Amino acid sequence: MERVKMAEESLETAAEHERILREIESTDTACIGPTLRSVYDGEEHGRFMEKLETRIRNHDREIEKMCNFHYQGFVDSITELLKVRGEAQKLKNQVTDTNRKLQHEGKELVIAMEELKQCRLQQRNISATVDKLMLCLPVLEMYSKLRDQMKTKRHYPALKTLEHLEHTYLPQVSHYRFCKVMVDNIPKLREEIKDVSMSDLKDFLESIRKHSDKIGETAMKQAQQQRNLDNIVLQQPRLGSKRKSKKDVYTIFDTEVESTSPKSEQDSGILDVEDEEDDEEVPGAQDLVDFSPVYRCLHIYSVLGARETFENYYRKQRRKQARLVLQPPSNMHETLDGYRKYFNQIVGFFVVEDHILHTTQGLVNRAYIDELWEMALSKTIAALRTHSSYCSDPNLVLDLKNLIVLFADTLQVYGFPVNQLFDMLLEIRDQYSETLLKKWAGVFRNILDSDNYSPIPVTSEETYKKVVGQFPFQDTELEKQPFPKKFPFSEFVPKVYNQIKEFIYACLKFSEDLHLSSTEVDDMIRKSTNLLLTRTLSNSLQNVIKRKNIGLTELVQIIINTTHLEKSCKYLEEFITNITNVLPETVHTTKLYGTTTFKDARHAAEEEIYTNLNQKIDQFLQLADYDWMTGELDNKASDYLVDLIAFLRSTFAVFTHLPGKVAQTACMSACKHLATSLMQLLLEAEVRQLTLGALQQFNLDVRECEQFARSGPVPGFQEDTLQLAFIDLRQLLDLFIQWDWSTYLADYGQPNCKYLRVNPVTALTLLEKMKDTSRKNNMFAQFRKNERDKQKLIDTVAKQLRGLISSHHS
Repeated sequence: MERVKMAEESLETAAEHERILREIESTDTACIGPTLRSVYDGEEHGRFMEKLETRIRNHDREIEKMCNFHYQGFVDSITELLKVRGEAQKLKNQVTDTNRKLQHEGKELVIAMEELKQCRLQQRNISATVDKLMLCLPVLEMYSKLRDQMKTKRHYPALKTLEHLEHTYLPQVSHYRFCKVMVDNIPKLREEIKDVSMSDLKDFLESIRKHSDKIGETAMKQAQQQRNLDNIVLQQPRLGSKRKSKKDVYTIFDTEVESTSPKSEQDSGILDVEDEEDDEEVPGAQDLVDFSPVYRCLHIYSVLGARETFENYYRKQRRKQARLVLQPPSNMHETLDGYRKYFNQIVGFFVVEDHILHTTQGLVNRAYIDELWEMALSKTIAALRTHSSYCSDPNLVLDLKNLIVLFADTLQVYGFPVNQLFDMLLEIRDQYSETLLKKWAGVFRNILDSDNYSPIPVTSEETYKKVVGQFPFQDTELEKQPFPKKFPFSEFVPKVYNQIKEFIYACLKFSEDLHLSSTEVDDMIRKSTNLLLTRTLSNSLQNVIKRKNIGLTELVQIIINTTHLEKSCKYLEEFITNITNVLPETVHTTKLYGTTTFKDARHAAEEEIYTNLNQKIDQFLQLADYDWMTGELDNKASDYLVDLIAFLRSTFAVFTHLPGKVAQTACMSACKHLATSLMQLLLEAEVRQLTLGALQQFNLDVRECEQFARSGPVPGFQEDTLQLAFIDLRQLLDLFIQWDWSTYLADYGQPNCKYLRVNPVTALTLLEKMKDTSRKNNMFAQFRKNERDKQKLIDTVAKQLRGLISSHHS
């Protein structure tokens, strides 16, 4: 029971001591006497002293904690505080001694009271010191917060803290030395914040330069998705679009910027985004970029009064980056990826600038953006003109065109004018047409080289329909014929026709998405097709026709083929009309020149047939071996001529499918050339002399030729028209064999004379060759007198012929 009572008293004493300590801490120094008296009224002043000591130690620790900043003024304050502590220790000793004296010696009470007065003064000083420390403590805490913010690179909050410290807290304690140190450091801290924020901006600019292609790729994917979506909407008008507009993207992005604004602790610049699948929505290009370093740096420089410096620096650096972005790699033309990366970088650059324009006030302006875009446009077009000129693959040129269109559409979404890009595409269109022409030149060459130049055989209805489906051909007579049967043309006709259509499709592909009218597309296709026909296909046909090893059968088939291709030109006209929806009757519609192309090729083939026939005739004539001094007669035509006539008959039998005039002209040309060659053979200078027997043998050969002409090797000639080719030879030979000089000389010059086609010069030349043949001809030796008479007659006729020639020329 006694222990319980003692415990209660101990608790009451402790509570009383605690109350006294709180009064000491909170009571004014002048009123602290009664409080201290209550301590000495009790008997527990020893315990009170222990509590006081403990409380002092606690305050010391707090003071030491608060004064843990290494500044001279604070150190001095601590030193003074330590001195106070020593005095407090003395006070403790004095109080203890006074208490002992009061207990034992009441005589010393007056002295103790004086010392108590001094103690109260010291307590008041301690309280004043604590108040001053409490006033300085927020300044120190704010400064510590500033250092922490700068350490963690939270520059915008640091700038705010610096402003509060400078304008709110430091003026309250400006008379302390540590405050002067802080005031001196404030300009340095501002410069440090400027430098660090500028460093972050430089990191951002470097990062944005490296990742421009990623930003541009994303923006171009967005444009591609929008184009696909627009096409779907055009097909299904009621289908809604889920893609956000450019304004919506800005709104969402601005909300994100507010949530991660200057208080953001990350200045990464580029956010990591995983590649999206093609069928998923592509994130906004701006969503890939954290622009907070730009906003923070702009705000910091604005607050610090250096906004113009920041704007000039930003624009200067971005201009340098623009020049780097606009410099194409040297091997850009080799692959489409080279062009794609180049475009991605440009798009990424201007997407960033466009976003900066719309999310900052005055950092960049429209004039600055327009200036950069004009520079970019001129450099891009120049680079594309240079590099696209190296492209020889039409597929690469077509892919490049699609990429340029996507590039233009993407930038157009952001408000950049792209008309010059579409104008430049029209230039590339001409180059694309040239590459197509080169490609199709090889295609046509392969088709013509691999063709067998034989009519296409068909053995079934399915095969027949397949060929008719490839080439527009109608022939009721051929349809009625039983299988197997043949088309008149060879395989290169449907192949060439389909390749022309493929060329038209290829031209049409380039005109897509160029915002051209149907008339312009139609005109472009027709002009390109005309070049294909008049230049590429024409050259290919001419090369085949002019080949050395080309045969008459191949030439005949080429004429037949070109005839059918010429007829198909109207179907090509209809084909172009169907895909462009522009009627041929439209004003200024370009016409196809296919008819002219195939006519020229056919005429070249015809001329080649004539030339080839003449060459063959010359080859046979080279085998002619006449004995011009013979007196014997074989009573049959020469072997070489029989073979020649057989060749001509077989050749003209092949001409059955040729147009009538072509076959007739070829036959007439061959007969004329044969007649001319035989005449030259008879009159050539190497034949110095000839006999009447040789002339009669030669006459047999001419009769064989006339028999061939009368047989009608080619239908369509009227009566003896073909025989007229040999009329000069016939009249000349009849004159000499019949020795009908009196009639010739008497009727010469009359329109109805018997030997109208015999030239006196030719007759004289041949007559000169028959002189003195009797001297070398033993056959007529017994008739030497008659021979002399004949020689006199020849001389007389020759003299008359000379007179006739002389009078005719005079």
